[in-house]
Amino acid sequence: MEKPRKQVLLFSCVESEDLARKVAAQTDCIQLQSINWRSFDDGFPNLFINNAQDIRGQHVAFMASFSSPAVIFEQLSVIFALPRLFVASFTLVLPFFPTGSFERMEEEGDVATAFTMARILSNIPISRGGPTSLVIYDIHALQERFYFGDHVLPCFETGIPLLIQRLHELPDANNVCIAFPDDGAWKRYYKQLQHFPMVVCTKVREGDKRIVRLKEGNPAGHHVVIVDDLVQSGGTLIECQKVLAAHGAAKVSAYVTHAVFPKRSFERFTHNDENSEKAFTYFWITDSCPLTVKAIANKSPFEVLSLAGSIAEALQI
Repeated sequence: MEKPRKQVLLFSCVESEDLARKVAAQTDCIQLQSINWRSFDDGFPNLFINNAQDIRGQHVAFMASFSSPAVIFEQLSVIFALPRLFVASFTLVLPFFPTGSFERMEEEGDVATAFTMARILSNIPISRGGPTSLVIYDIHALQERFYFGDHVLPCFETGIPLLIQRLHELPDANNVCIAFPDDGAWKRYYKQLQHFPMVVCTKVREGDKRIVRLKEGNPAGHHVVIVDDLVQSGGTLIECQKVLAAHGAAKVSAYVTHAVFPKRSFERFTHNDENSEKAFTYFWITDSCPLTVKAIANKSPFEVLSLAGSIAEALQI
């Protein structure tokens, strides 16, 4: 007997409205709701959750985007308010956990802000249905699941199935080889991609520089796809591409779940004109970083693999 599907009321921050609409379009079980995102003259939030009484007894979710410290406080204010409105359950969808790469201390005095963010989210009030469900995609370090307290139930999802589906659609699907830029990426993803041939790169220190080298595998003649969880400046991906091409790769593409690209660093990869060097055949990203998705729209080689269907299913857990 098929389990009945939950009716979910979905709120979102301003940045995530497009993704929220795509999620709601996946099923009749998800209905979009609205919040008035206003500010007082001093810049602090003046927020209003519309139809607050109507959400009592309902399954409620909020789609967040912590793209910068400037927007986090107003979203946290809503996140902490929604579970207290007598909702049946509360789910926070935070596709990109932004402080995930700051999870360790290298010397006394370093602040592991991944732990700070996890502690903040662990204090979301419990709803009538129990702890908050927290949906995160491809968190940078899997051990960060232990940073969260008992008031939240982290649900760690991945965008890799979207990549696999897209790779099978390629005309040269039988010639695809997966490359990892370092051992960390290999440990993270090799089990999900083990039916593809694999190449592993590594970073070695030469003087003051870190140089990318080929550690194992043979990319010669293959369409090589570099896989990682996120990209910032893109320097490592560019160096990996050069190494793979030098070892005979026929084509090189890349996939990251989270395309952060601060200071428009994505421009290092765009195909500006017909005569420009096209180092990357494809660059696949997801829509976990909404500001980037808008910035790279219609820019080759970028292609967005939407998390909408995966998020819709996660809201039924």
